[in-house]
Amino acid sequence: MSKVRTDRTAKAVRAASATESLRGESRVFVRDLMMTAKIGLHQHERLAGQRIRVNLDLTVADSGPIDDDYDNVVCYGGLVTGLRRVVGAGHVNLAETLAERIADMCLADRRVLSARVRVEKLDVFPEATSVGVEIERFQRRT
Repeated sequence: MSKVRTDRTAKAVRAASATESLRGESRVFVRDLMMTAKIGLHQHERLAGQRIRVNLDLTVADSGPIDDDYDNVVCYGGLVTGLRRVVGAGHVNLAETLAERIADMCLADRRVLSARVRVEKLDVFPEATSVGVEIERFQRRT
């Protein structure tokens, strides 16, 4: 292969890499958010809130330059506000139900390609740190 052809190939690879980096993916996450929720099947769980821990891990499509502009990102502050709203919306029987509602809230933003949601109940068994569920849901493509 000639030196000129090698240089052209290298330039094309660099140009393609720069373009692809604008159309990649990023991760937005919330770790170990401690909350009180009305959750559980049993009568004693219906009477009082209980401690839960929520974790989110979102895959977000990069839609172009961020330009240091809040409107160009999926904001973790907005996610925490949404989590508070979903958890505070009323009693649910199952951690699975709460996780599904949280995933739906995250996927309402079309930039979110996938949402991994973990909901843990912290005070169920004295010999366990937590029990719960982790789900992963994906954006429906139309």
